[in-house]
Amino acid sequence: MKIGELAEKTGMASSAIRYYEQSGLLPKAERGANGYREYADAAVERLRRIQMAQGLGFSLDAIRSVFAAGNEGLSKDELLHRLDGRLEEIDQLMGTLREQQQHLQALRVTLLESWAEGECLNADALAQDKLAKATQRSKASAQS
Repeated sequence: MKIGELAEKTGMASSAIRYYEQSGLLPKAERGANGYREYADAAVERLRRIQMAQGLGFSLDAIRSVFAAGNEGLSKDELLHRLDGRLEEIDQLMGTLREQQQHLQALRVTLLESWAEGECLNADALAQDKLAKATQRSKASAQS
């Protein structure tokens, strides 16, 4: 099938398909006598797997390494190991996002209170204060 058909079947842009081919995620397409790319039916499934893995947050390098494992793919243990690794990454990201959310909420409250009192906060002083408090919390957590 030509690249336009493949794009239609997968919902991907032709440029993305060419990129995946160029970067080794998709095997090189055969070329017809007219020079057009001709893809095997297996390309549809391969691109759907790439889309699914990207949707789960796996990097293109991680996806590439799975395809490099060959036709047999990953063992059950290796697949579980990679899934566990991704879950750990997500847990770390969620922790970082929760911390940022708390800092932003505290900053918002501080700003609203200061403005209600008619104060104009110095951003540098506020940042230094927040940094000092965060450092104190980190030290207290480490001592616990």
